[in-house]
Amino acid sequence: MDDPYHWDERVDAWAEVADSDTFRGIRDRICAVACLRADDDVLDLGAGTGLIALAAAPRVAHVDAVDVSPRMLERLGAAAAADNITNVTPVIGDMRSLPIEDESATVVLSNYAFHHLTDADKELALAETRRVLKPGGRLVVCDMMFALSLERRDRILVMQKIAAIARRGPAGILRIIRNAGRVAAGRWEHPSPPEEWRRMLEDRHFVDVEVELLENEAGLATASRPNGT
Repeated sequence: MDDPYHWDERVDAWAEVADSDTFRGIRDRICAVACLRADDDVLDLGAGTGLIALAAAPRVAHVDAVDVSPRMLERLGAAAAADNITNVTPVIGDMRSLPIEDESATVVLSNYAFHHLTDADKELALAETRRVLKPGGRLVVCDMMFALSLERRDRILVMQKIAAIARRGPAGILRIIRNAGRVAAGRWEHPSPPEEWRRMLEDRHFVDVEVELLENEAGLATASRPNGT
């Protein structure tokens, strides 16, 4: 399965990020906005080590946690077992071609996964999301939402990121140089700005589309699949 980011080798690093105050705050925001109910069947896209899936599980009927990395899902499964959570199913899969049945989820959640996809692949993943959602089902996505542009917010975010990395010393400077090379070669991450998220969701015929900017580079997109279609 295509995994250019080598997530199997980054389990510990991602678990540390997911355990930060920032990401726990994002987790709580996603779950609150999703208005989770006891009868919901939830799909977590890019589940990683289980930040969202394990928080949602006690509130819903079932969670399918999809990720491209078997080792991420192993960590998720171990955490679920440690907490006696039995309604989470780890699923190895690609967001662009989900191994999930049509109209089987009432809620789809995702946190900081879509920016690893190109724009074209985001479109595929959103089409798949609509396919697996039941009519009336809800979508809540948190992701990086900015562009490498000259717009004021984008410029500020990029400069803040560069400054934060540079403070790490020589290793940080080396990372900045490497990231610049990846950007030039088109191999860096692929965040999309808020207006692009709105367009993509509306083009996929979602309704009730809302996009909200959060702290730092994050944004929250919510939408629904229309009833009867």
